[in-house]
Amino acid sequence: MAEDKNNPPQQNQINIELSEEIAEGVYSNLAMIAHSNSEFVIDFIRLMPGVPKAKVKSRIVITPEHAKRLLSALKDNISKYEANFGPIKQTNDVPTFPMNFGGTMGEA
Repeated sequence: MAEDKNNPPQQNQINIELSEEIAEGVYSNLAMIAHSNSEFVIDFIRLMPGVPKAKVKSRIVITPEHAKRLLSALKDNISKYEANFGPIKQTNDVPTFPMNFGGTMGEA
């Protein structure tokens, strides 16, 4: 039976719900990744200067297959970003923060 050219086959679609809370996002400036034979665990951490303890703000657990898909998507998006805005500079330097940012201040 021939396909109707006016009605192409429907692609599978997924409706994704994004709550306001999740849409705000969570700031992270450090990620730590661990894995087992069956999953990857990605911890997104907020490290604040002057604070001795960092907090894990979000933990994502994914399969190895999805980890590879995430890697591919990141590479693709970084290439697109750099095509628009130029290369992302990477340094091995420790990030610096303004003096006393988040730390103790002297008495007035």
